[in-house]
Amino acid sequence: MAGHVHKKARTETPTSGQNDAVFEWDEELTSRMTPEARAFEENMHGGFNEDPETGLVYTGIPGYGLVQISHDLKIWTRIGDDERLKGNIHGIVFFVHKGEKFLAVAQNNDERVLVVGLNGEVKQELAKPDGTEFEFAEANDYYKQYAPGQKGKIFSCTDVTYLDGVLYVVTGYCAGDFVLTAVEEGGVWKWGQLAWGGKGDEPGKFKTAHGVTAYEGHIYVANREAHQVNKFSPGGELVEVLKGIPEGARICNIAKPEHDEYFIFNPLEVLTKEQDKPDRYPIYCWAADKVISTVIPGDLGIPVLRHCHHVWPHYVRMADGNRQLYLLIHGWNVGKFAVLKHVPNYGEPKM
Repeated sequence: MAGHVHKKARTETPTSGQNDAVFEWDEELTSRMTPEARAFEENMHGGFNEDPETGLVYTGIPGYGLVQISHDLKIWTRIGDDERLKGNIHGIVFFVHKGEKFLAVAQNNDERVLVVGLNGEVKQELAKPDGTEFEFAEANDYYKQYAPGQKGKIFSCTDVTYLDGVLYVVTGYCAGDFVLTAVEEGGVWKWGQLAWGGKGDEPGKFKTAHGVTAYEGHIYVANREAHQVNKFSPGGELVEVLKGIPEGARICNIAKPEHDEYFIFNPLEVLTKEQDKPDRYPIYCWAADKVISTVIPGDLGIPVLRHCHHVWPHYVRMADGNRQLYLLIHGWNVGKFAVLKHVPNYGEPKM
């Protein structure tokens, strides 16, 4: 499905998308990024997550640090003074474990996962496994070949999620292309026994496991260079390769709007006719084995934005009690932050 611009009957603001997934650029909320954060905007190469109870959104900006964004998307606050938080936070998850709220962040360049309190205090650092932890020989053999503390694209973790007491970490930016797990014992997180994947074309293998998301008891992995989204059981069994992903779409990350029926997939680019047109890189809204809407941020007048590295759905509770859906964009390759606002689809037929 090709994305295209709609002109709403009430304004001349350009929109993009189809069905009930049509969006416009919210320039005012985009501008709420603080000048201090914007000084580092060009370095952006990460994503978002949020506390569903408070609506507070969290993200990281390399060189600047860990950021909390207010529920209404108007106030940006840097949290924590630990220098480690200034490293690239390529993936992030909010989670509640044993009644306490945490963030876990995957730092690809620094090759570590940090467990962080919501005040920005780093609680723990998980470094490269040593190759004795897993009941998966391929992962153990991979890590055993490296010396303790050795770095250099060995444990380049790209994202992290949480499900039922377990952290799931993907490591797509290195030869060890795995899903690894970590569990907490006595207040300390350590690598668990479960791991799966590895580099390859076979079912259950990966060609850059880039993003990971837990939803309804399953683990979804953006298998970027295979142009796939893979659905796994919590124990690592491949349930399905999602159908209807456009050919050549290098899916980076996966998100599910809580109050809408579709998933959001954002490809870094599409290796077909769009490959030489960076302003055409899309955002896909996907449901029932097909793309129901293709949103083209390049049609919305947003300057600089090229690759959509992560797209996060966020709802703001309005004064009248209704929910307003926004999409938060983490751009990459000349980094960019942008906010898209959902708008009613005037006159567009259902498809």
